[in-house]
Amino acid sequence: MDTLIWIIAGTFFVSLLGFTGIFSLSLRESHLKKAIFILTSFSIGGLLGGAFFHLLPEAVEELPVDSAMLGALAGFIVFLLIETYFHWHHCSECEIHPYSYLMLIGDGIHNLIDGLVISGSFLVSVPFGIVTTVVIFGHEFPQQLGLFGVLIHGGMEKKKAILYSYVSQSTVILGGVAGYFLAASVESLSSLLLPFAAGGFLYIAASDLVPEMHKEEGAKRMLGLGMVFAGLLLMWALKTFGPHV
Repeated sequence: MDTLIWIIAGTFFVSLLGFTGIFSLSLRESHLKKAIFILTSFSIGGLLGGAFFHLLPEAVEELPVDSAMLGALAGFIVFLLIETYFHWHHCSECEIHPYSYLMLIGDGIHNLIDGLVISGSFLVSVPFGIVTTVVIFGHEFPQQLGLFGVLIHGGMEKKKAILYSYVSQSTVILGGVAGYFLAASVESLSSLLLPFAAGGFLYIAASDLVPEMHKEEGAKRMLGLGMVFAGLLLMWALKTFGPHV
């Protein structure tokens, strides 16, 4: 039971990243718009880097290559179907772009995986679990900034974006608790979710966020492109130089 308490504490700590957007409440509207464009562009690189540098390589380590690629394709197609549904039923009725909901779904799946990883680490030992929690917290912080930027860019008001960000981030707690009670199945469940989440990340970045960046012109578009590469570089650096868990 002590291990379960550690798991809940660690995942709750990581879930607090969902409130990252609170820092935006003190910004002026003009400054917020500039920040949102930068964060949205940065998020493109973060999503692509997360898929190609983290999720897919980890999936290939756990699954046959064909199965991992099929899982990524399944994720891509499922997110395509979800967005098609939102466009069909809701786009004419609301001001929030469907890609905002896709980001929340994809992020929720990713955080569920993080919860499984944290749970498995604490089941090995408490010190290893603490290190893993800190590493995941550092890895998730820039991604949560990007998520908040995308939600605002998609038409969501700030307070609602903060609430939804936390709900999405809090799936890490669900993953941690599930991992504790389903310890024998955690590895196989995590392996299946990795390529699926990667496919979702690729769909959101390529289908929704890149076209948004291309709506800008001149120097602003070049700034956005620079932030895409910054996001990619950060995800590569985290993979290459960061602690591995």
